[in-house]
Amino acid sequence: MHSVLIRRSFIAFHLVLGLGLLSGSIQTLRHALAPENIHSHSHQHLAVIAAVEAVGAVLFLLPRASRAGALLLVAVIGLGFVAHSLQGEWRPDLAIYAAGAWLVYAMGGGWPSRGSTGAT
Repeated sequence: MHSVLIRRSFIAFHLVLGLGLLSGSIQTLRHALAPENIHSHSHQHLAVIAAVEAVGAVLFLLPRASRAGALLLVAVIGLGFVAHSLQGEWRPDLAIYAAGAWLVYAMGGGWPSRGSTGAT
C-alpha cells in the first residue's frame, strides 16, 4: 500500500510539473511571437528558448522519453537561472523547476514498465 501511494504521488508530481512547465513555455512563446514583439531581437531569442523548453516539457510527459525531456528541461532552465542571475535577478522558481526535473530524471518515470502490473 505504501509503495503504491508513493508511486501515485510521484506520478502526480511528474504530471503537474510537466504540464505546468509546458503551459508556461507556451505562454512565453505566445508573448515572444506577439505582433508587437516579433521584430525585437531579444524576443526572437526568447521564442527559441521557449520552444526548446516546450519540446522538453512534451518529452518529459511521455513515459519513454521522460528522462531525455528532464535533461533538456534541466539544461534550459539552468541556463535561464544563470542568465537571470547575471542580470541581478534572483529566480528561485527556476531552481525549484530544475530540481523537480532532475528528481524525475534520477528516479525515472513513475509509470510501470511495459508488462508490469504496477502493483509494486
